[in-house]
Amino acid sequence: LDAFPKVNEDFFKKTMSGGVITLVASFLMALLFFSELRLHLAPQATHELVVDTSRGAHIDINFDVTFSKLPCAWLSLDAMDISGEMHLDVASHDIKKQRLSPSGSPVSTTEVHNVQQTQKKKKKEDSQNTTCGSCYGAENEQYKCCTTCDDVREAYQAKGWVLNNVQNIEQCKDDSYLQMINEQQGEGCHIWGHLSVNKVAGNFHFAAGHSYQSGSMHIHDMAPFADKALDFTHKVHSLSFGKPYPGMQNPLDGVTQLVPQKATSSQQGHKAPTGMFQYFLKVVPTDYIDKAGVRTNTNQYSVTENFRESSDPTAGGRSLPGVFFFYDLSPIKVRRA
Repeated sequence: LDAFPKVNEDFFKKTMSGGVITLVASFLMALLFFSELRLHLAPQATHELVVDTSRGAHIDINFDVTFSKLPCAWLSLDAMDISGEMHLDVASHDIKKQRLSPSGSPVSTTEVHNVQQTQKKKKKEDSQNTTCGSCYGAENEQYKCCTTCDDVREAYQAKGWVLNNVQNIEQCKDDSYLQMINEQQGEGCHIWGHLSVNKVAGNFHFAAGHSYQSGSMHIHDMAPFADKALDFTHKVHSLSFGKPYPGMQNPLDGVTQLVPQKATSSQQGHKAPTGMFQYFLKVVPTDYIDKAGVRTNTNQYSVTENFRESSDPTAGGRSLPGVFFFYDLSPIKVRRA
C-alpha cells in the first residue's frame, strides 16, 4: 500500500516556467534553512544588571598618552581618591616614558617614569657637602639646614609656602632639575603604564611641576615654569579600567585634544591660554563570561569632556593647567555572557 501515491505522468505536463519556479523555491528554502541554522548555532549575548556588592577591591587603570608639546621632565602624575589615599609624583616600574623630538620621533630610550630621579641624583652628589645652607626662612625641626635646592623646596612645602624666584636661591644655581627643564624645552613625551587604585571615586592627572599636599590643598610647584608656555595638547592612545574582552570599546581610545582656538581673538590662529582638560568618566563594573565559562572582571566607561582656561575669570582665574581624569563608580554591575 502506498499512502502517498504518485500522479501518473499522463496527467501532468512539464514546462519551462514550472522548472524555474521549482529552482527558485528550492534556492529560497535552502537559504532560509542555512540562515536559521546559523542563527541557532551562533552564541547569543545576554546582558543582566545586578547590584555591585564588591568591597575593598582595586581597579587597574591602563593608560597610554602622548604629549606632543610638553617634555617628560616637566610632567608629574598624581592619583587620589575620596577615601583620602594619595599617590603624588607617582614613580613606578609599571609606568614608562619616552622623550620625543618636536617632530614626534623618539630621542631617548624608554625609561621608568620618576619625576624625582634628578633630585635623588643631586642629593647623592651633594651627600659629602657638610655646609649648612640657609632654608630662606623655612627652617624647622626637620629642616635646620638646606644643602640642596630640593631641601629648600621641601622645607617650603612643609611650611605650605610656594618657592618663587629660584634663581635667587644659592643652592638652586646648579640644580639638575632646572637644567633638565631647560634642556628638554620644545620636546614632547610619550608616557604609558598602569595604576592600581581603590575601587572608589577619584581622579588621576598629568600636570607640570612637583606636587605636594598642604593641609587640604593639592599644590604643584609652578615656579620653574613662570616664563614657559604649558601646552597640554595630547593624544590618548588608549585608556581602560581593567582587562579587555572581545568586542570591548573604550570611548577615549585614539582621541586627540588640541588647545582650543580663542573665539574672541582677532588674530587668526592665535591659541587660547593654557588650561585644564577635564574628562568626567562614569565607570561601570562588568563581568564578561566567554563560551568556556571563564569570567573576566573588568569595567566599561562613558565620558564627558570639558576644557577650562586657566585665565578664565569664570573658572576662578587660577585653575591648574593639565589633563585631569575624574572617575566615578556605578553601583550597578553589567553581567555579559
